[in-house]
Amino acid sequence: METLTIKQTDPAVVALGQADPKMNKLIHAVGDIEVAMRPDLFKSLVRSIIGQQISVAAASAIFKRLETLLENHMTARAISEVSDEQLRAIGLSGRKVVYLRDLTEKVLQCDIVLDALYERDNYTVVKQLTSIKGIGKWTAEMFLVFSLGRMNVLAIDDIGIQRGARWLYQVDKSERRKILIDRKPVWSPHLTIASFYLWEVVHLDFERKYSSIDHLV
Repeated sequence: METLTIKQTDPAVVALGQADPKMNKLIHAVGDIEVAMRPDLFKSLVRSIIGQQISVAAASAIFKRLETLLENHMTARAISEVSDEQLRAIGLSGRKVVYLRDLTEKVLQCDIVLDALYERDNYTVVKQLTSIKGIGKWTAEMFLVFSLGRMNVLAIDDIGIQRGARWLYQVDKSERRKILIDRKPVWSPHLTIASFYLWEVVHLDFERKYSSIDHLV
């Protein structure tokens, strides 16, 4: 698994901090960030489908069973050659089998050419991916960030990002989505970096440990 390193001294991170003083405080409180990426595009989408509405541990276990079933050849062709019964036997629900079949069919028929997504703008990528059964806007946005490495993506409906923003800007729960909308033009074109730092608020448990960013720095 590849890793992306976000450093405080990166020009984009510095520019983000200069544009937003509170975000700058958060950047200095968190420091550098290591982000696990998912560069295998097909495998990333399969993992996203498997992970829907189940725990991380359960999703990981099912994904590993699928890799074993496919003899570590996670391709659309390989999935097309196993039966629905085999997929259900490793723990996939009937609905997720349908989703995987739809993904596989669209890839095999070249309705979606995954490598071509690198050349498409964010809007087009989201539109194409959400044409696949079981893949919604949030999943497509996560794909933009963690698989295509796009650096100007803000998933406004992501609960983790909303929680981070609520704590950083000290707004009511009802305002946590609105603050992201308000901050979006300030953070652009570094929306993904802002997202990484807001996720760290949750990962590092700042919400519970500190009443505000000013009590941390």
